[in-house]
Amino acid sequence: MTHDPRLEVFANHRTVRKYKAVSLEPGHLEQIVWAAQRAPTDATAQMYSFVRLTNPALREEIARVSNNPHMATASETFIVLADVNRLKGLLELKGYDFGNWSAAAIHFAIGDAVMAAQNMLVAAELLGYQGCWIGGILGALEHLVEVLELPEGVLPFAGLTIGVPDETPPVRPRIQTELVLHENKYHKPTESELETALERMAPITARGDWAQTLSRYFAVGGTMEAREITLRKVMASQGFAHVSSDLNALFARTLEAGYAELLIRKVGSEYQAWVDRPDRAHGGTGSSPYMAILNAILEAEKDTATINH
Repeated sequence: MTHDPRLEVFANHRTVRKYKAVSLEPGHLEQIVWAAQRAPTDATAQMYSFVRLTNPALREEIARVSNNPHMATASETFIVLADVNRLKGLLELKGYDFGNWSAAAIHFAIGDAVMAAQNMLVAAELLGYQGCWIGGILGALEHLVEVLELPEGVLPFAGLTIGVPDETPPVRPRIQTELVLHENKYHKPTESELETALERMAPITARGDWAQTLSRYFAVGGTMEAREITLRKVMASQGFAHVSSDLNALFARTLEAGYAELLIRKVGSEYQAWVDRPDRAHGGTGSSPYMAILNAILEAEKDTATINH
């Protein structure tokens, strides 16, 4: 498709991980953040924040734990946050009790954060820079919560780097428009259409096999299963209670993993939980009954996934 010249910034979009050792031009950071704040937001709430990483040692540390070296070398590096903590403070300042809507909170806060951060990246590209979204921070969520001193109600969503590119990677293809643009109702793709999508995306992989690339992330034994464990723990610890409020759902998970018994007790200021079956048992500890049970179940689910794999 021939694109309108006014949309050239999208045609030139690339994911860049190698940057020149230069700073942004004066005033450009402020312009980029201004663009981020002009993004749409649910109910005017602006449920997002950015942590700008300027401490070299901290940047190196986060680059290391997230396995993304360019977080230490880009002109600017940010952690994109879903943030309902500020909203809670605003309401409580004026005497309002914060509502019980944690599932909706993460839904809308992530939406706000994505729209704001993407505005930031597009603005940077319009000013002549390139950048990279970084999902790899998901493997270091607990560490980020600690070192960034994130309060309850704040969840790291992604990293974002911006800078002057020192590489020109090829523009990556996309699957056919017909698979992402549906009219009036959802169109479930046919096997033929899926094969075409795999063929279109094959050039981005070393072996010409996009399905194999996807499997390393999303199939059984892929990295997303490990990230799932960390994400659930951090979401619960950061106060998104829809992860932690339903003990019936937790027990259903123990049954699904093949464990018919659930034991819990309090020891000092902590709780201990075990899930048992005749051939094995898994334990977990936590500051609440839910967290203890969740940690035990997560260990059981890891064990089950390893056995099945």
